Amino acid sequence: MNLPRPDVDTPHLADVVPSVLAAMGIDGFEPRISLPEPVAGACVLLIDGLGADLLDAHVAHAPVLAGLRGRTLHVGFPATTAAGLAAVGTGRQSGGHGMVGYSFRLPDVGVVNALRWRPHPWGEDLREQLVPEEVQPLPTTFERAASAGIAVSVVSGAEFAGSGLTRAVLRGGRYVGVHGLGDLAAEVRATVAGGGFCYGYHADLDLLGHLHGPGSPAWCMQLRQVDRLVESVIEALPPGGLLAVVADHGMVGVDSVGAIDIDSAATLLDGVDAIGGEVRARHVYARDGAAADVLAAWRESLVDHAWVVSRDEAIAVGWFGDVVADRVRPRIGDVVAAATGRAALVRRTVEPMESALIGHHGSLTGAEQRVPLLLAYG
Repeated sequence: MNLPRPDVDTPHLADVVPSVLAAMGIDGFEPRISLPEPVAGACVLLIDGLGADLLDAHVAHAPVLAGLRGRTLHVGFPATTAAGLAAVGTGRQSGGHGMVGYSFRLPDVGVVNALRWRPHPWGEDLREQLVPEEVQPLPTTFERAASAGIAVSVVSGAEFAGSGLTRAVLRGGRYVGVHGLGDLAAEVRATVAGGGFCYGYHADLDLLGHLHGPGSPAWCMQLRQVDRLVESVIEALPPGGLLAVVADHGMVGVDSVGAIDIDSAATLLDGVDAIGGEVRARHVYARDGAAADVLAAWRESLVDHAWVVSRDEAIAVGWFGDVVADRVRPRIGDVVAAATGRAALVRRTVEPMESALIGHHGSLTGAEQRVPLLLAYG
């Protein structure tokens, strides 16, 4: 089985914030990506779901973004929001920060949903029982920058203020909760004009890709709004100001007719204790002594639909980065399945809402892995 390996010659999403802070002259940050200096104020703006392949295919809807098209980044495995935001917030890949999926198992707790910080697929908020700062204990890039004396802001949806994921991977900056494109643009402009650093986040392109499919009319109309957002920030960049636009993953439209329903496939459930991840990237946790049999069954059943490997194989080929911390290893499934082509590994009984979506991401295909690095200077 020929397994995909990370492109070590392409910068990772985790390299962006340290490089921007280095260009601002902040001590303790290395320029992993070469950027012009000096930078007086900067924003890293993450557009959820803006894959490089999707942008390149729809330039007519995004002339400003297309005009900035330059380097491409890769996001690592899994290509999903929890891992991508953690990469931005910590400067580490998933084996380091530990957000190894949309959902994953934590010892003595069970499978948790990292975005909602609750048991998966349902349950009450876990912030008291599962302290976010302990789940992801590494200092964030924002904490380090603030300690160095720079004004740091996190500009994102008001509903995410104080959430488990925010506390785990985005802590350290002043949180500015926004409600739409207008106040997002205004806050970013003000931060950069004031010589500070901010991380900004916009979620709706990803949402419409999930609901209507990437490249659908609704998705394209939202891309136009994102293009205007970026244009409005660029118009106000002061001399020495920098806007870096990135994404956490791309997206593919799945073959819903040919989807594999794990919940109705006895061969895929035999010997399985729990399942995490998402439709395009699954963590499979085996019962004691059953890991080898589960691996064999998943490989045989999904031979035309996914790359299926053991935990040790996934780590050895670098899916989770060069370093996988000891605290992170148990979070990775005994078996890891990364979908190929347009395959979907759904769970229609346990995950009915997610299983009904049209657009998905998480795997190692180029469409999911490649994201743009778009740079604009004042």
